[in-house]
Amino acid sequence: VQLQASGGGLVQAGGSLRLSCAASRDVFSIHVMGWWRQAPGKERELVADITTGGAANYADSVKGRFTISRDNAKNTVHLQMNGLKPDDTAVYYCKVEVGSRWLTYWGQGTQVTVSS
Repeated sequence: VQLQASGGGLVQAGGSLRLSCAASRDVFSIHVMGWWRQAPGKERELVADITTGGAANYADSVKGRFTISRDNAKNTVHLQMNGLKPDDTAVYYCKVEVGSRWLTYWGQGTQVTVSS
């Protein structure tokens, strides 16, 4: 499984960005798709994930500001980030869980920087 993430960048506080991640594997074998982030000096943390059926889960810190969605026909997952804060600055990673053994694959990461 190959994952290609895009959409990161530099934005002012209060602004918006949309991250996208495309997976190469057959859609029928992809279970959960999600976004994690890692800020300098901190552990990687879950931002949001979504099941094949569309059930979404969010970190408390992003609830009401971020929206995750997926397109099963295109093997893609998106993260719409509104109301960005400097604390959202991090490298954002796409993650998928695939197949009967729920194997985990990570994308290469995309930098999101929010200036105050």
